[in-house]
Amino acid sequence: MRCRGRPPHGFTLIEVMITVAVIAILAAVAIPNYSRYVLRSNRAAIESFMLEVAGAQERFLVDNRAYAASLGALGMSVPAGLATRYDVTVTPGAAPPPRYSIVATPRGSQLGDTDCGTLTLTSAGAKSASGAGTDCWN
Repeated sequence: MRCRGRPPHGFTLIEVMITVAVIAILAAVAIPNYSRYVLRSNRAAIESFMLEVAGAQERFLVDNRAYAASLGALGMSVPAGLATRYDVTVTPGAAPPPRYSIVATPRGSQLGDTDCGTLTLTSAGAKSASGAGTDCWN
């Protein structure tokens, strides 16, 4: 028997299930978009670092008449936040004129960036990516 003076407390099962369904729909849309945002953000950060390395290479060339063969020779290292997401290598060219290439290979969570994959920047300023994405260097 119900008490007439007090209204029932709480939510019905239907109300709870509707709320859960709405949250699930929002999560299904938001999580993939956020994941793509994180990948793009990491890619932009490594591109910025690669451009810094290119500037350091040019300064090294002026002082040493050759490009550096490693990040260590430039006094640089991959920033801590990016070191778990990319391996960065600097490779000098073998024959004159002096040249180099900087390659950022994704690793860890950044392997999900299949649109762009491995990024390359050369001493000639050429920017490329191993993936099929068209806006990797924007």
